[in-house]
Amino acid sequence: MCGITGLIHPNHPEYIRQMTDLIAHRGPDDEGFFSDTYISFGHRRLAIQDLSQNGHQPMITLDGRFMIILNGEIYNHFDIRKRLEEKYIFRSTSDTETILYGFVEYGVSLFNMLNGIFAFAIYDKLTHDLIIVRDQYGVKPLYYYHKNDILVFASEIKSILTVPEIDKSIDYKGLTQYLRILWGPGERTMLNNISKLLPGYYLKCNVKDPRSIEKVKYYEIPFDGQYSTKTEEQLIDELDSLLTEAVRRQLLSDVPVGFFLSGGIDSSAIVAIAKKILPNQRLKCYTIDSGSKHIIKEGFGDDLFYAHKVAQLLDVDLTVINGKGDIYNSFDKMIWHLDEPEPDIASIHVMNICKQAREDGYVVLLGGTAGDDLFSGYSRHLALRYEWFIKFLPKRFFSFIKTIVGYFKSRNVFIRRLKKLLSDLDKPEIDRMVGYFTWLPEGKEKELLSENIRIKIKDFNPMAILKSTLKKIPKEKSRLNKMLFLELKHFLPDHNLKYTDKLIMACGVEVRVAFLDKDLVEFSTGIAPSFKLKGKTTKYLLKKLMERYLPNDVIYRPKAGFGAPVRSWVNNELRNSIDETLSKEGIEEDGLFDYVNVREMIDQNRKNLQDFNYPILGLVAISSWYHQFIKT
Repeated sequence: MCGITGLIHPNHPEYIRQMTDLIAHRGPDDEGFFSDTYISFGHRRLAIQDLSQNGHQPMITLDGRFMIILNGEIYNHFDIRKRLEEKYIFRSTSDTETILYGFVEYGVSLFNMLNGIFAFAIYDKLTHDLIIVRDQYGVKPLYYYHKNDILVFASEIKSILTVPEIDKSIDYKGLTQYLRILWGPGERTMLNNISKLLPGYYLKCNVKDPRSIEKVKYYEIPFDGQYSTKTEEQLIDELDSLLTEAVRRQLLSDVPVGFFLSGGIDSSAIVAIAKKILPNQRLKCYTIDSGSKHIIKEGFGDDLFYAHKVAQLLDVDLTVINGKGDIYNSFDKMIWHLDEPEPDIASIHVMNICKQAREDGYVVLLGGTAGDDLFSGYSRHLALRYEWFIKFLPKRFFSFIKTIVGYFKSRNVFIRRLKKLLSDLDKPEIDRMVGYFTWLPEGKEKELLSENIRIKIKDFNPMAILKSTLKKIPKEKSRLNKMLFLELKHFLPDHNLKYTDKLIMACGVEVRVAFLDKDLVEFSTGIAPSFKLKGKTTKYLLKKLMERYLPNDVIYRPKAGFGAPVRSWVNNELRNSIDETLSKEGIEEDGLFDYVNVREMIDQNRKNLQDFNYPILGLVAISSWYHQFIKT
């Protein structure tokens, strides 16, 4: 796991070091640079496989033609290497070298052969062709700036912004998405001309004439409406085998490996299977204590009790990190590392865990991310089922219920969720589905913007990208699988995986995602929806498998989530700083928001008339981002 940078620019040798130094936290073990007439590369290395100088990057083929810089890990690279060893001489055991010669042999066909997490660039010094590529599910980030004859790419946006000629103008459509969803779906970022390279895509250009770039999709998640005909027991056996192999692959490391253990079923499953693979090794695990009293009020369960229980059951070491630290002083730091204005405080929890793990000597951590997104674990998945019951109610009765619920204040978890469920039921199916990812009523995000920005984005629909995504799987008829497709295409890479990567790399730690093993993901898309959500039982098949490893009270309990008491913080600890940040003077000086509408939203929230806590924190995040990256 590392940090990569590159640029085609008249002054590229001058700028590449500053770009790379700014993300030194991603790779504290080594640095490397390359420049020729047309392009420069920079690399910061976090040494995981082959810790020697043989793993140094940029890495070049023996004939000097091809060069690579890699951020990531390839778990099946030894399998690929076996096919290459008769033809190529390897100088290291690094997965980077496997990719390098794999590309020489297979070209772009190699990308779908890779089972891992990766973002890398390959340069052909003979033809002057450059290819940058991102993994199938977007675990590793990759951003690029392209304007005229300048192309800049990096693991983090902040590196790109060091180049003086970069246009820092705000993409107001992107801003609208961050307000409505609290993260940015698809290619857009907060800045014009800086884009994300989408998961499963590669970008190609010739460095002698970079004005023309080609973006190519090499992978799509296979939701095709075709489901396995195997019995439940056969599917459980297959899931057991695939998940075990995924964990086994991801234990590949030349440095110590630890684990997240929240006490939820996903992280507990990974630790339980790792213990099966390594029965004589005492595993090291980490969890967070967010304060059970406030967490339960937020609608989360208290995981800490179960984290201790699973640790005792599996006989592993568990370190508990205090999650009740100084949120005010950590917030700006979180936004700086994220590069984007996301208000999810779970990011800080991730960073605090990884900081401790690094101090303890654990450079790699395995986590349970994506279990919900593969096997159906979120409350919005259950809501899809409840929709059908409510929709059969007579329209007058439905309207009556909706009106009555509207009178209740939003401090209660059940009332908040019921309001959310009822709010979009009279809309078309596609609007209801994407509506589960929103945090503001339709049009509210535009009211919060200043008048001159509202005029520029008046016809823009921030949810259009999610709607267009659903059209990519026309053969899939299951509403649940459509929702899971949105999770895998957007919620994970555009939010969850992104903040995880940025905050772990802030500490020089690599986190691996066993549930996003390529074979396991493709198995999950072929499972009938009834094996994912059965009645009110979420993650049904995974839970049935875990009966082989864990007690029922760990498996069959309400979902907790890796949460934080945001509503409590917004109305108490952060109250004064919110008023200061979103003051009339501050808002009018920045020129992004409409003070009157922002103030009205804050007042409605404090009176518990509406639940706007997360959007309010989102406004603070945007302000923090703006002052750190733009108004400097």
